[in-house]
Order: sequence, then C-alpha cells, then structure tokens
Amino acid sequence: MIKRALISVSDKRGVVEFAKELSKLKVEILSTGGTAKLLRESGINVIDVSNYTGFPEIMDGRVKTLHPLVHGGILARRDNKGDVEAMEKLGIKPIDLVAVNLYPFEVTVKKEGISLEEAIENIDIGGPTLLRASAKNYKDVIVIVDPDDYTSIIEDLKKDAVSTERRFELAKKVFAHTARYDAVIAEYFDKITPSGFCQNWTLPLKMIRTLRYGENPHQQAALYAINETPSLIEAEVLQGKEMSFNNYLDAHSAVLLAAEFNEPVCVIVKHNNPCGVAIGETLHDSYKKAFACDPISAFGGIIAFNRIVDKKTAEEVILTFYEVIIAPDFEKEALEVFSNKKNLRILRFPSLKEKIEPSGLDLKRILGGFIVQQWDKIDDEFAQSKVVTKRKPTDEEWQALKFAWKVCKHVKSNAIVYATEDRTVGLGIGQTSRVFSAKIGAMHALSPLKNTVVASDGFFPFRDNIDVLAKNGISAIIQPGGSVRDQEVIDAADQYGMAMVLTGIRHFRH
Repeated sequence: MIKRALISVSDKRGVVEFAKELSKLKVEILSTGGTAKLLRESGINVIDVSNYTGFPEIMDGRVKTLHPLVHGGILARRDNKGDVEAMEKLGIKPIDLVAVNLYPFEVTVKKEGISLEEAIENIDIGGPTLLRASAKNYKDVIVIVDPDDYTSIIEDLKKDAVSTERRFELAKKVFAHTARYDAVIAEYFDKITPSGFCQNWTLPLKMIRTLRYGENPHQQAALYAINETPSLIEAEVLQGKEMSFNNYLDAHSAVLLAAEFNEPVCVIVKHNNPCGVAIGETLHDSYKKAFACDPISAFGGIIAFNRIVDKKTAEEVILTFYEVIIAPDFEKEALEVFSNKKNLRILRFPSLKEKIEPSGLDLKRILGGFIVQQWDKIDDEFAQSKVVTKRKPTDEEWQALKFAWKVCKHVKSNAIVYATEDRTVGLGIGQTSRVFSAKIGAMHALSPLKNTVVASDGFFPFRDNIDVLAKNGISAIIQPGGSVRDQEVIDAADQYGMAMVLTGIRHFRH
C-alpha cells in the first residue's frame, strides 16, 4: 500500500476528488503552489514541498521540487540495498505515487501576441523531471500524467492491486507525453526563427481518436493532431457520423482547392481529386455549375464551399448523395434542410472564409521514414508567365486560363483540366501519359469543349497533346514549359491558331 504521494498539476480536473480518496486511504500528500492551495481550501491535509524539504520555493516558483528529498524518494529502488541504506542515512522518505501534469505551453503559444519571454516562462522544468524520474522507477512508483486515470487508480488502490503491468502502461504514457511536450517547444522555437529543415525533428503528434478503419475495412486507423493552424481536425462536426479516414483525405483536398479562390466557389471531390469546380455570383450558382461538370462522379463525394451555405444551396445539394459538406458556416435554415439527411456529415470550418496558408511542412510516408517538402504555394503564380505563340489570349481566355491553372494544381498528375472562365468542363486525372489525360479529360466532358481552355500541370513532351486538344476545339493552353521540344509544341499551337502561355512553374501532385 502506498504511504506518500506528490501532487502538482496545472490541469486541475478531478484532482480534488482524487486527493480526497487518497486521504481516505491514509496517504500523506505533498504538493506545491496552486495545487496545494486548492487542496487545502477543499479540506484536504497537505504538506507543502518546501516544508517537507526545508528549502523554500525560489525564483518566482522556478525551483520548487528539484531537491534530493523529493527525487531520492522517487528514484530509490526499494529492493536495492544501497538505495535503501542511502535513504536511511540521509533521511529520505519514499514517495510512492506522483500525479503531475505540465504548464500549458501548447495552449499559451497558440494565443495571439504571446512574447518569447511569456512562452519561456511556460516551459515546465520540474514537472517533466518528476514525471521522468517516476516513470523510470515505475516498479516502485505509480505515475499519473492524465487526469482520466485517477478513477481507475483509486479503484486499484482500494484493492491494493496496482499491477506491474498497469504501472508500466502509465510509465509509457508519461514518456510519450514528455516527448511530445519537448517536441512542441522545439517546434515553437523553430517557427519563430525558421532555419530550414531541422537536423533532428520530433513531430508533436497527439491522438485525437481512433477511426472506424483506414482506407479499407481491414486497416486500423487513428486521427492525430499537430500544433498547427489552421487545422482541419478542429473543424466542428455539426451533424452526421464521425469523419472517416477517407473523409479526411478528401476534405483536405477540397479545402485546399476551395481556398484558392476569392469568388464564391464550390469544389466537389471524389477519391482525393476534384470532379467539379466552379465559381459564381452565389453559392447556388457555383454548386449547379460544379455538379454539371460530372454528376456521376459527384455521387458520394465531398463538397467544400468558401461562403456561408444558405437554404437555397442546401435544398439543391440534398438532391444528390454526398458524404461531407464543409464550409465556413451554415445558415440555420440550411442546417434544417440538411437535418433530413442523418448520415450527411456537416462540418463548420471558419478558416475557409480566408485564403488558407498551410503551416509547417508537407510529409509523405515511405518505408523506413518520411519524405518532407514545403507546401506547394507560390506568392505570384503568373509572375514568370509569358505568351509564346503568335496569338495572345483574349481577356476571356486569360480568365479561363487562370481559373484552370488554380484547379490543375490540385489534380493528381498527369493532370489536364479543360475549363471555361468559371467552371471545369473535363478533367484528365492521374494517367501515366499526358496524352492519355488529355484524351480522358475530353471523354469526361458533358458540355462542348469548343473554345474552352486547357491547363497542364507539367510540360507537354510531344506535339501529340496539342493535336488532341486541337481536335477538341481548344482555344488556349497554359502549361509550365521546359521540354526539349517546347518549340515543336509552340509551333503546333501556332499551326492551330491557339494561344499558349508558359508559366515556368510546375505543379505535380503525386
């Protein structure tokens, strides 16, 4: 049975009830600062650590528990003769339970206007030291970092049955917790003075919940958060089932594409690719145009809007089955319309009101590690653009080319986007040959392609692509350029009277 506990917590959830139960079990309680004050005010007998050690808290509380009477009592191995003799010689009493959680550094640095000095003062030193010491000696010390564990530990203590296996699980939780805590601090320091890629990088991941399954039912899956804003994980589910693994993947793609536009936009995504994108005077107009691009693929897809969804748009949307609708907000009447579709997930994501700038880095998992890159974002997409054909694009063609280029950035390579100035018309997605994408994009088109424009995420390696586009009546093309056969491709465009713009920027998406 434990005789002595040290409790010092920033997160006070459940700590009073926990300490009361320990007192009933005749456990002596040591504590510090605000925790000691709270417990004492709640009628619980508490010994201040400063009285226990005979050494006062100093430096505005920076030094409180860093003392041999505390850490000796935690780290001493009860079955080690030398440790026991040292305790007896130095008057060190065993501390059998440690309940500690840390200064809220992560919450602090998320606040606007926080200075470096304020952030530094919220870096816990004594807390992690107590936790790590306790976890290291888990066979003799019960360590609790998560308030959700209080109840089960009390139940075990009443049975005098906190097993070694249970202690080990608590220790594992501690080391994961302190590792993430340090990673959050390191990440914050790197953000305020960016220095490229870190030599040693620990991702401060925190599991939010397990998911029903992964991409397929036989794959287990979970959702983890990182300390970044904006965060899709923080989108509020207003209706429907929990988001699935595939829902999050598709929603991520839809949100990034929708955020490219200042105009009211509708993005419909299926299998991580857009199947319809359109802008309009209203959301209702943009949805109808986006849906018309490919009504078959839209079925079961995900929609992202960058404006508040109104009742008229909602009434149009529910005529087709969708998995998720995500938008900055929803009118009350729109939510009432959606409520008739119980399985439809409705997500409120206020960040969609503005242009989203992803923070951190873009990671992709490979065997044995990650490949890491900056996000695909350019301050001015058209700064290097030049017209290379005899005919220049008309004003209307320029608008269509810019629209198509924004969409093309978010389509899997090889990507070909047929578009007008306000909507996609046909999408060639993810083919091993660019000419295949050109042909498939045309095959998918449900409205005439004559006088539409085309965006290509990579250069055209041969003129055969231009021949295909010309047969479909394309009037203008935007592409990166950079092929050894650029002149051959430009000559082909001139032959057909097309306008061609080279951006000097490539947007592969694998």
